[in-house]
Amino acid sequence: MSHYSDLISQLYWDLPVNLTALLAQTITDPDLMGQVEKSWRHFIQTGQVWALLIGLVIGYMIRNLTSYG
Repeated sequence: MSHYSDLISQLYWDLPVNLTALLAQTITDPDLMGQVEKSWRHFIQTGQVWALLIGLVIGYMIRNLTSYG
């Protein structure tokens, strides 16, 4: 187990400073539910929901046609 922990510690210390800064970003818009709602509205308005539903139905049909048993 110490081999893995040594490897992880080596990888951690070799990380560039930019990556650690990427993980410690400041949040400019903390309204998570508002972002989810905006994304969902865009998903509906652009018609992507219909593409998703049609793809699921066609995929289900193809799976049933190609399965054996």
